[in-house]
Amino acid sequence: MFKTILDPLGDEFHGNDKGETATRVKAKEERNGMRILVCGGAGYIGSNMAAMLAREGHRPIVYDNLSKGHKAAIGGAEFVEGDLADYELLVETLKSKRIEAVMDFAAFIEAGESVQFPLRYYQNNVSNTLVLLGAMESAGVDKFVFSSTAGVYGIPSKMPITEDLPKEPINPYGETKLAAERMCHHQSMTGKLRYASLRYFNACGAGNDCALGEDHDPETHLIPLAIQAAMGKRGAVKIYGTDYPTEDGTCVRDYVHIEDLCRAHLLALRKLEEERELTYNLGNGKGYSVREVIETVKKVSGRDFKVAEAERRAGDAPVLICDSSRAKRELGWQTQWRDLGKIVETAWRWHNEHREGYDD
Repeated sequence: MFKTILDPLGDEFHGNDKGETATRVKAKEERNGMRILVCGGAGYIGSNMAAMLAREGHRPIVYDNLSKGHKAAIGGAEFVEGDLADYELLVETLKSKRIEAVMDFAAFIEAGESVQFPLRYYQNNVSNTLVLLGAMESAGVDKFVFSSTAGVYGIPSKMPITEDLPKEPINPYGETKLAAERMCHHQSMTGKLRYASLRYFNACGAGNDCALGEDHDPETHLIPLAIQAAMGKRGAVKIYGTDYPTEDGTCVRDYVHIEDLCRAHLLALRKLEEERELTYNLGNGKGYSVREVIETVKKVSGRDFKVAEAERRAGDAPVLICDSSRAKRELGWQTQWRDLGKIVETAWRWHNEHREGYDD
C-alpha cells in the first residue's frame, strides 16, 4: 500500500509500508548531512571536495571569486561568487545559508611565485584568512578544515616528515600557511573555533570518476605539465635543478591522489565533533623524483617528449616525504591510490577528455 508522507522540512515523498524509496533515503541523508561552505570550491582541490561532500550526503555551498577556479568544475553545487576579502558577503552567506562548517581551499599555492610576489601571498593567505575567521565568529560557525602544506617544514631535519618536526618555512608560501595555522590555534583558544589543519604533500590525479582534474593558468604542477608535453601541447617539460642531494639529482616529492586527500577532510570534519585542534600530514609515504615522474608519464601515455634542464627555483626543498601515521591512527585514514602509475592514469584520462581544460 502506497502512502504520501509529508516531511518535516516541507518535502513530499512517496513510499510504501515495506520500506523507503531511494528518493526518501537520499533526502534523509541530505537532511542529516552538514551545510558546508567550500571556499575556493571552483579550484582543483575544492571542486573535488565539493563533489565528494555531495556524494556523502552533505550540502556543499561553493564560495569562489573565479580568479583561479572554473565555474564548469562546480557542477550542480550551490554557488556564491565572492572574495574572501569581502567580510559582509561572507557573514551574510554564512548566516543565510545556515552554514555549519567551513573548508578553505582559496589560498595561493605556488612556492616559486610566492618568492616573486610575497605581499600578494600575505594578502590572500593571511589577511583573507583573518577575514574569513572573523566572519565565522560573527556568524557563530565554529568548525573549520584548513588546507595547509608540507611547506611549513621548510627543509626538514629528517625523513619522513612527522607533525612534530620544527616549522621553518623557506618561502613566503610556507610562511603564510604557518601564520594562518597559528591564527587558527589562537582563535581556538578562545573557545570559538574547532579546526583541523591538514598539511598536504603533492595533490595529484583526477577525481570524481576522473571528471575533475587540474586546469591551472599558468600550469606549474609537474604531472599536468608532463602530460601536456606528451599531448604535444608543450614543447618540453623542464626540470628545475639537477644537482640536489638526491639519487638522480632532482627534487623528490610525495604524491597523494586527490580522492584520498578529500577523504581525509571528511574524516577530520567528523573528528572535530570531539576535538578542538587537529593537525595531520597527508601523503602516501613514498617519494618520487622529478625524473621518475616524467618517466611514469611517458610510460602511461606511450609517448616520448622533450625534457629540458634549468636552474633551481628559489624556495624548493630537495626532498619532502610524508609520515601520515597520525592521520591513519587517529582518523582511520588509508590511502587507496598508492601506485604513481595508476594516479597518473587518472590525470591522463582527464586531460585527454578535456584537451583544452574546462569549458568555462
